[in-house]
Amino acid sequence: MSDAYSPVPELNLLKAFQDRTGPVFYSEGFELHAYGEDAGLGTWSEDPEFVSRFIPFANATGSGSNYAFWRCDDRPDVADLPIAFIGDEGDLYIVARNLLELLQLLTIDNEWLEPDFVEQHTGAHVEYVAWLDETFGLRPPEDARALRDLSKEDDARFQAWLGRFGIE
Repeated sequence: MSDAYSPVPELNLLKAFQDRTGPVFYSEGFELHAYGEDAGLGTWSEDPEFVSRFIPFANATGSGSNYAFWRCDDRPDVADLPIAFIGDEGDLYIVARNLLELLQLLTIDNEWLEPDFVEQHTGAHVEYVAWLDETFGLRPPEDARALRDLSKEDDARFQAWLGRFGIE
């Protein structure tokens, strides 16, 4: 039996980084939690097909939102699956096309959809940005909105799929 955090090598590397930084955030509200842990998906739909298509792995906010892989198909590389934002206020959408895009978006650190409002960073932000560059060769996006817009096609597919369960 493996002591790895997850079957996703990229998440295992992030978990090791998170463990080194301790209880200090490296991106506002983001924190890995138990891989596959329930993220309240049963409140959206009790259909087993719906719930089984998500693999939650992180808190997205400090208020109860989560990130999860969306099993849109049976591709073998879980890290290549789209990332769903499961909001505590009723939001459910695709935020990134894959894990590495999400990790890059996390460099914006605070309310990445509104980067102009970021005035200060979380405690381990500088270390995270350096780790992401050293580990994956990724830097903060020059245009976070453009990077986020890349997930629109996946989100359109996701929204259509949600409609099968009566979720709008």
